[in-house]
Amino acid sequence: MSNKIQVERDHYFNEKYDSKNRIISYWQQIEEVKNCNPESILEIGIGNKFVSDYLKKHNYDIKTLDIDLELEPDKVGSVIDIPFEDNSFECILCCEVLEHLPYEKFSVALNELKRVSKKRVIISIPDISRKYRFLIQIPKIGEIKFLIPIPRLKKVENEFDGQHYWEIGKKIFH
Repeated sequence: MSNKIQVERDHYFNEKYDSKNRIISYWQQIEEVKNCNPESILEIGIGNKFVSDYLKKHNYDIKTLDIDLELEPDKVGSVIDIPFEDNSFECILCCEVLEHLPYEKFSVALNELKRVSKKRVIISIPDISRKYRFLIQIPKIGEIKFLIPIPRLKKVENEFDGQHYWEIGKKIFH
């Protein structure tokens, strides 16, 4: 298979990449995986390997898949043609990957994720929706969390920016 590169390797390995929000995202991904207590995991789209390295260090059986050979995944391949047998993994983790495909290939990717999963598929996709997030802590009552959406004054169009073909909250084209 030829090596496909969507971003330069340095993209994943610099101080700007691992922002506070990205570290929080890693934590959420890890928690979702831990909550399903899987015997086997496939992470698709490995970035800097933060999540898979963490899970490996905590004795999870995890394999990695990426289109970029230089990132050194366990297997080189695409989410639209996953090179594993049906029902190969109890948990598939596919975070911040699907927006890198043209939207027309989204359903193909979802079918592939379903095909190789025995139990659960965890997906994360960027959402450009604007919201105010509130967390109020009240003694003896606990935490109260809520979101207030902020409407956009104009629609944000989908344009390929060199990385993302589409995102949640952008106008979809057909």
